[in-house]
Amino acid sequence: ICSECTIALSHGKLPRLALANGLFRGQLPDQFLDLTWVEERICAIYYTTAHVTRLFQSSDPSQPKVFHGNTCAHDMNVVSTAHILPRTPADVTGSLSVVFVGPGKFDPAWLGTMFRVRKSKVLAFLLWLKHHNRLYADIPIDPEILCLYPQDGILPGLCDRVVEDNE
Repeated sequence: ICSECTIALSHGKLPRLALANGLFRGQLPDQFLDLTWVEERICAIYYTTAHVTRLFQSSDPSQPKVFHGNTCAHDMNVVSTAHILPRTPADVTGSLSVVFVGPGKFDPAWLGTMFRVRKSKVLAFLLWLKHHNRLYADIPIDPEILCLYPQDGILPGLCDRVVEDNE
């Protein structure tokens, strides 16, 4: 048990983030189990973190598409709140950075599904959220913003957020 829950329970109170407070809304339908973290971010009303991904390319020239790395989420001192969804690509990439470390030149095609966006999946998720989550009920969906995303591809504008370290 975390310290916050321990303190609340020691005072005979229900912890504010306990499942018993009705914050757990159940499992997502199977059709959304393959949502990427970027697609979820596109549909998020609130942002409280910025993400930095570090990718290390293999130093073996015979394996230029082999990477290892990690993504760190950093708390922001402000909360970004959306009043129209989906969020624009610029809004999403504004809180993302990719640090590419390796001997080769960065090629976004090598990212695979790490920053994948599927327009139809984003729209379906937003429509589902509007019908199943009261926080989304009155937030309009802007079809013009949705058109800024690919049918199935990398997050637009991501390449502008890449810092290369080729040493």
